[in-house]
Amino acid sequence: MSVVEISNLAKTYGAIRAVDDFSFAANKGEILALVGPDGAGKTSIFRALCGLINYDSGKIEIAGFDASRDFEKIKPLLGYMPQTFSLYLDLSVEENLHFYAGLFGLSRLQFNDKTKLLYRFSGLGPFHDRRAGALSGGMKQKLALSCALIHDPEVLVLDEPTTGVDPLSRRQFWDILKNLREEGTAIIVSTPYMDEVELSDRAIFIFQGKKMAEGTPSELVQKFTGKVYRLNVLPTSERMEQLNKIEGITSRRFGASVHIYTKVDSTIEEYYDDLRRIGIEPDSITPVVPELEDTFIQFMGK
Repeated sequence: MSVVEISNLAKTYGAIRAVDDFSFAANKGEILALVGPDGAGKTSIFRALCGLINYDSGKIEIAGFDASRDFEKIKPLLGYMPQTFSLYLDLSVEENLHFYAGLFGLSRLQFNDKTKLLYRFSGLGPFHDRRAGALSGGMKQKLALSCALIHDPEVLVLDEPTTGVDPLSRRQFWDILKNLREEGTAIIVSTPYMDEVELSDRAIFIFQGKKMAEGTPSELVQKFTGKVYRLNVLPTSERMEQLNKIEGITSRRFGASVHIYTKVDSTIEEYYDDLRRIGIEPDSITPVVPELEDTFIQFMGK
């Protein structure tokens, strides 16, 4: 059941069209990921969804309410976590939670019950009296999420919530999101990490304000066209420059190695001579199954 519906959304900043005829729906009890490079329009979509900016055209509905007319009814349904940490650094963990509880009119009894629950799943209980400015990056993000959840929102909007956070904290953060999904919360999250996209129920690739592709992670992988090969060589700048001069193939850094892409009707053997000329022997080339990141790279290349 859709709890969020965005139809034909458009937003411009002067001559820049940040969001271009963008539509999607988010359901209760699912995680929907928006994936795109910096400047793709993700933050503008989130800010429009949360009533923080006006939009030029289109329609936003949340739980059946029109955001342009009934946003006061929508506010209690939304929890928003912006990309930059925006809590009060001089206040303690509990003081920040108390401040946000006051914004949503929670009673003292409601606040006490809710903080016990939030401390339990976030692990922030032992740090309740620590100033927010003295928390680690991972704990700051958990505090920001806890503040967004203090009023039990039906829709949770998270703008790159784990950027710059260590791998363990990222995993713990996503464990929390999966628990919230099981409770029926609709979660809309942007992320630069493909391993997080794979944890979502559906994902949307976005570029220059436009939707490029949408589907489950497995459906998106199947949209890849062509063949993928891994080169077991270091992706130095010189090496990448040499590879990109070979006509007919595309190459990209892929972690500590290189991925080469050929068309469906081509084989890597056709390029052995060109590869040997730059010092790459066939025994360093391995065919691999396309991954989600390969699909994303291909769509962005288009």
